[in-house]
Amino acid sequence: MKDETEADMTGISPRRRPKPDIEEIGGRKLKPSTLMMGHGFDPALSEGSLKQPIFATSTFVFPNAAAGKRHFEGITGKREGGAEGLVYSRFNGPNQEILEDRLGVWEEAEEALAFSSGMSAIATLFLAMCNPGDTIIHSGPLYAATETLIARILGKFGVKFLDFPADASVEEIEKVMEQAGDSRVALIYLESPANPTNALVDIEGVAAARDKVFAGKDEIPPIAIDNTFLGPLWQKPLHHGADIVVYSLTKYAGGHSDLVAGGVLGTKKALDPIRAMRNTIGTICDPNTAWMLCRSLETLELRMSRAGENAVKVCEFLKDHPKVEKVGYLGFLKDDAQYDIYKRHCTGAGSTFSLYLKGGERESFAFLDALKIAKLAVSLGGTETLASCPAAMTHISVPDERKKALRITDNLVRISIGVEDADDLIADFDAALNEI
Repeated sequence: MKDETEADMTGISPRRRPKPDIEEIGGRKLKPSTLMMGHGFDPALSEGSLKQPIFATSTFVFPNAAAGKRHFEGITGKREGGAEGLVYSRFNGPNQEILEDRLGVWEEAEEALAFSSGMSAIATLFLAMCNPGDTIIHSGPLYAATETLIARILGKFGVKFLDFPADASVEEIEKVMEQAGDSRVALIYLESPANPTNALVDIEGVAAARDKVFAGKDEIPPIAIDNTFLGPLWQKPLHHGADIVVYSLTKYAGGHSDLVAGGVLGTKKALDPIRAMRNTIGTICDPNTAWMLCRSLETLELRMSRAGENAVKVCEFLKDHPKVEKVGYLGFLKDDAQYDIYKRHCTGAGSTFSLYLKGGERESFAFLDALKIAKLAVSLGGTETLASCPAAMTHISVPDERKKALRITDNLVRISIGVEDADDLIADFDAALNEI
């Protein structure tokens, strides 16, 4: 921030700044759940309002013409250091900035960006990173729309892809990376746990393989990961070798099934090209959605903790049921490579899991149609319990052979546990299984 003398010399009045955030007291670093109640917002700048207002405006007033020029010099790169302050809501706004500050707290990320949906976040990331002829290396399975974006849409512009199973070993991952040859690898993209199988990716292993295979090359491709299933409470990928973290904020961050949004987090250097692309194509979330997300972040830890506790009880019941083939729940991992990843990367098993019923599509549909409390709907991470059949719904566009290879079978039901009473949920699942 400029002092008064410098401001007078440039003809620019200093923008009024919020008071510094309190991030520690008596040497104690405050927890994210505490910081969510006010981080990034100064009531004095909004007529003393306890909560942030919704800033419903498309544009922002400059204090003078010189300030306007300076801002656009920063945005266009004519002046180093970027741009401070606000100019137009396609670029940013107060609600989005407060949201981004608070998202960064959870992941201990230098910066965060908010988007209009999880897929707009992913698409903006890919567009910012990729040139025609580049290769994306990714884990599989991915959310079906992400796979479609990579293979069918970016493929039309000459972007190629290589993939490896989510549970691949470091050696297998290295071999896939080596297949890129002289092609520029723009990005290594992961999803862990994988949607909908719940298979974990060894983030540290991917980073080690990347550093080995691309050592000495002109560019080291960044690692980005979709952390929607476990983050930010149960997994923090930036601590394990990822450079960029992606979210569908629709899910646990929003947590009430009443909004759609996305997020990207990482270092300023990693996010600068993504921010520039967002500014150009306008994929930022709106002020009202940002305001709702700030509201939801205040209860994120409570909601995710309750849902996680419920999932433990429900999965314990389901695993021994005679009509259940397998429960793909991270809390049941032990003594294998997946458990090793879980111990290193995760602090909890989450509340979304894969349920494999004995049978096929007929049995899956009979179970889903008989549910009374759990809702038959796609998505996850809301306060209510949701259940769906990925092979016939979210992943129906995935070719049959690929679905088979990735174990996305007709008897797989994906369940996201909510914050209802756990015993009531068990009664609902028991009754539905008895209808098969």
